[in-house]
Amino acid sequence: MSQEKRKVAIIGGGITGLAAAYYMQKEAKEKGYPLEVVLIEATHRLGGKIQTVRKDGFIIERGPDSFLARKKSFGILAEDLGISDQLVSNATGQAYILVNDGLYPIPGGSVMGIPTQISPFVTSGLFSWSGKFRAAGDFILPKSSVNGDQSVGQFLRRRFGGEVVENLIEPLLSGIYSGDIDKMSLQATFPQFYKLEQEHRSLIIGSKKTAPKQPVQKSKEGIFRTFKNGLETIVEAIEEQLEPGSVMKGVRVKRFERVGGKVNLFLNNDSEMLLDQLIIATPHLAALPLFEEHGLMTDFQDMPATSVATVAMAFKEEAVTQEREGTGFLVSRNSDYSITACTWTHRKWPTTTPDGHVLIRGFVGRPGDESAVELSDSELEKVVLSDLRKTIKIDQNPIFSVVTRWRNASPQYVVGHKEKVAKAKKEIQEHFPMIKLAGSSYEGLGLPDCVDQGKAAVGQVLEELFVNPIK
Repeated sequence: MSQEKRKVAIIGGGITGLAAAYYMQKEAKEKGYPLEVVLIEATHRLGGKIQTVRKDGFIIERGPDSFLARKKSFGILAEDLGISDQLVSNATGQAYILVNDGLYPIPGGSVMGIPTQISPFVTSGLFSWSGKFRAAGDFILPKSSVNGDQSVGQFLRRRFGGEVVENLIEPLLSGIYSGDIDKMSLQATFPQFYKLEQEHRSLIIGSKKTAPKQPVQKSKEGIFRTFKNGLETIVEAIEEQLEPGSVMKGVRVKRFERVGGKVNLFLNNDSEMLLDQLIIATPHLAALPLFEEHGLMTDFQDMPATSVATVAMAFKEEAVTQEREGTGFLVSRNSDYSITACTWTHRKWPTTTPDGHVLIRGFVGRPGDESAVELSDSELEKVVLSDLRKTIKIDQNPIFSVVTRWRNASPQYVVGHKEKVAKAKKEIQEHFPMIKLAGSSYEGLGLPDCVDQGKAAVGQVLEELFVNPIK
């Protein structure tokens, strides 16, 4: 007897929603499930923050520029799509921290800023001798007595002191989460730090013991990957392989209500859609209005999201004199600069830049000081160019610039985040068991983390519909 055809919708066409739609259709086809899958995206393009500008031979990312290769799911997605042959690794090279007006190499052997080799740390000009002595306290300090969650900043300052945190660890960790480490949840962002301390007492000793052994290899391959023609390659590949007619762009979900064991969506084009299952793969700020009338996800109303801007500048090679080798720098919070980081993109990703040219990308906006993001394009260009000229010699204006603003785009995992997510998912399960939450606001905001969440939601949906259906 043939099963009744089921219908599932996914709200949100960022990487989480795209991965969910792709794997849902793939599984249904391979296993013969009678399933209709619809992807609903409020804007007129897919990909969310993955946006690539291809101009005059340059490949410029407006959002993320790569993914971490050791987190396998994004690379597996590329393989499944048949585009893994287009992947390239970043060129390795020295990265720096800008403190005051000096560029200092990140000490060798640093794992997220935690030293696993003592010599490069001791000889670094990043810290004073008193700062180095204070950091050595990690060898003798007892384990943390805090039960439950705490801020990343509180945890690390206790172990290493303020100077090492401000000048090395904070720029590295804030660069990942665009967040304030003194509010950031340790358990939701870097639980491995707490685990290392509990198991080895000293973070330095624990990091050294658990650091992966570097294999002997002829060519040193970077830890990040992207596509030769930009990250948007993966968005284009998924869109091309989704079933015809299964994507609705420029359509917004206004509200939903439960109808027995199903959920009914009300769309802004005055249509309705009755579903067996629904995956909400939008950021929390877009999901909140949908849950408001049902009194759910209330703890997420005060979950912050930071705003950032990026300015990518293309130059002729002769316009820029770079005395230092390397791929870019992060800026210490104590330094008097508007930029928070800078990637020498032509060096880190050589395939992005035509011969005879230089491509540099500056980042602006930090938690608590996001006013620069609201400057006009020309003012932002001026601010970034002025800061860049303090670090390298640039004697011509850029050929062109690409300015991008991301408002409220980086969800902040503040202390207590994991409990907040668990509570929201439990409440939703009780009232709307057919709705699943996934995306960067919940359980990881890197590209592979988002793919993982999309795939996990697909697994739950298929389990409930076809394997062990809820009676």
